[in-house]
Amino acid sequence: MELKMPVFRLMLSGAAVAMACLPWSVSAQPAGVEAKADTVLRAMTTYMAGLKQFSVKTENSLEVVTSEGQKIQFVAPAALTVSRPDKLKAERRGDIVDQSFYYDGKTLTLFNPGTKHYATVPAPATIDAMLQFAQTKLDVIAPGSDLIDTRAYDKLMQDVKSGIYVGVEAVGGQRCHHLAYRGAEVDWQLWVRDGAKPLPCRYVITSKGVVGAPQFTLQVLDVNTQPAIEASTFRFVPPAGAKAVEFLPPNPAR
Repeated sequence: MELKMPVFRLMLSGAAVAMACLPWSVSAQPAGVEAKADTVLRAMTTYMAGLKQFSVKTENSLEVVTSEGQKIQFVAPAALTVSRPDKLKAERRGDIVDQSFYYDGKTLTLFNPGTKHYATVPAPATIDAMLQFAQTKLDVIAPGSDLIDTRAYDKLMQDVKSGIYVGVEAVGGQRCHHLAYRGAEVDWQLWVRDGAKPLPCRYVITSKGVVGAPQFTLQVLDVNTQPAIEASTFRFVPPAGAKAVEFLPPNPAR
C-alpha cells in the first residue's frame, strides 16, 4: 500500500475537517445534551480559553480503512506551545506527518524538516483569526485546534444532536470526566480532568460518513500551564539549505 500526502496540506482527519468547516454561532445548550455533560465541557473550554500560556504534549493516532475493510492505525507524537493572543508553535513527528507549524502574530509558516521545504504567508493578528484563516484559505489545520481556540465550545457544539455524561474514568493516571456527543456527520468523545484545572485528557473523533467509521484520537501526555517560553520559540528561521515553496491551494472538492 502506498500513501501519498501533499507536503503542505496538514489534515487531522475527515472528521476534524468537517467540524472545522461549520459556522460558529452556538451559545445555548442543545436540547439533546445532558446538563452535566454541558457543564463539564463549558468548564474545560472556559479554562483553556483563559490560559495565557501553556504547552501540551500529545500522541495522535489516525485510522485509515483499506478497500478490504481493514483498519490501519498511524501514530505520531505532537507538541504545542501557545502564548495568547498571537503566538503558537506546533510540531508533529512521524512517518506520515513530519511538520513544524509557526505563528508569530504576523506570519504563518509550515516547515518539513525531512525535505527542508517551508511555506510562509502573512497571517491575521490573533490565534483565533489565524486558525480560521489557515483552515479556510490554506486547508491547514493546526494540531488540537478544536480545543485551543477561545471559541472552542461553539466550534465543538455546532451540529451536535445529543450529548451524555458517561462517568468518571482514569486516563493517563488522571481522574477524568467522560463525555460523549453525537452529530450528523461525526461522533466525538472527550475526557476532562477532574478538579480545579479541567484540562482535556483524551479526545476521540469518529467519522460516521466514512466506510468503516475510522477514528482520530488525541491522547494528552503532558500539560504545562506555566511554561518558560522564549520569544524565539515562535519565530521561524530557515536552516541552511531550506527551500521556500508555495502553499497548495485548498481542495476545491470540499
